[in-house]
Amino acid sequence: MKRSSIQPRNNWQAAVENLGFGFHTTDIPYWDETAYYSFEMEEISAIEKATSELWTMCLNAVQHVIDNRLYESFAIPQWMIPYIEHTWNEDHPSIYGRFDLCCKEGQIKLLEFNADTPTSLFEAGIVQWFWLKDFDNDKDQFNSIHEKLINYWKYLKAYLHPGTLHFSCIKETLEDLTNTEYLRDCALQAGLDTKLIFIDDIGWDEERKEFLDMEDEPIKNIFKLYPWEWLLGDDFGQNILQDSNRAFWIEPAWKMILSNKAILPILWKLYPDNPYLLPAYFSPGKLTNYVKKPILSREGANINLIRNSDLVQHTEGVYGKEGYIFQQLFELPEFDGAYPVIGSWVIGQEPAGIGIREANTLITNNTSRFVPHLIER
Repeated sequence: MKRSSIQPRNNWQAAVENLGFGFHTTDIPYWDETAYYSFEMEEISAIEKATSELWTMCLNAVQHVIDNRLYESFAIPQWMIPYIEHTWNEDHPSIYGRFDLCCKEGQIKLLEFNADTPTSLFEAGIVQWFWLKDFDNDKDQFNSIHEKLINYWKYLKAYLHPGTLHFSCIKETLEDLTNTEYLRDCALQAGLDTKLIFIDDIGWDEERKEFLDMEDEPIKNIFKLYPWEWLLGDDFGQNILQDSNRAFWIEPAWKMILSNKAILPILWKLYPDNPYLLPAYFSPGKLTNYVKKPILSREGANINLIRNSDLVQHTEGVYGKEGYIFQQLFELPEFDGAYPVIGSWVIGQEPAGIGIREANTLITNNTSRFVPHLIER
């Protein structure tokens, strides 16, 4: 794995905007093509293998949590447990997830799993692919995201209720809207009937006990780029249990277990000394080098990085009231002051490609940059 500095394409802003990528720059650049990461094929094969094995371990961990009723560690409310188990036992469909990996000195370590509402999918599947075509059309990329999304929507069509598949996110968030619309476009290409509705606009008919869109069409299938814990924190979310249509929610409720960082100590307990896992616990114990993470947090908020029992980095935020986990520190590699995290995608139960975000610190946060990659032959 190497990082190379390059000149950006002339008028690259127009090039990415033509793809529908409108949030490439905010106060600081998010899309960054002043550099790229290159991999040997053996490294890509290793990431692919790790992703596949981690996915299998995660599914086994969900079963373990359910069998042993470990919900308290996940701060999951009692009233939601039967529904979670229902969606698991009935195999409610899931489309994707993103493992955040640290790759360093020949080792691959899982940092966390974004299993419910992962973003950067559009950048990974589309934007960096078209960058590669302009930069070096003879090179390849670990990237079958687009094809796998379309193919898996085709596969899932038979498992959904007849009718429309709604797609939803919150209003006035361009990043979420772009990723949601990308997934909807792939579903359209797969032959599904789709409709966009913002989370804020979903209605509830108390008499008929069903969710409605803006045209009063019942919602029977819905993809949501909106965290389950946010839904549960709103009284409106409790209507899911009363829904006469028993709508399929994608990602399904059983993903609440995998999107919660409490899964990391569970995985370590089930698979101690697995080469892809870092020791993780619900208390620091004897750890002197570790990362303290809220079980529910986003964009690197409320993280404490401890080295030799001393706090060396901290981020602020609004998370932590549900509890924390403690994961052995495995520092990201450094490339000229940049620290990359590899987001490895699972789509339709299979590894599908990677996207790389890098920050100027060891904690990847909401100011990180997306940097493209290629495979050296």
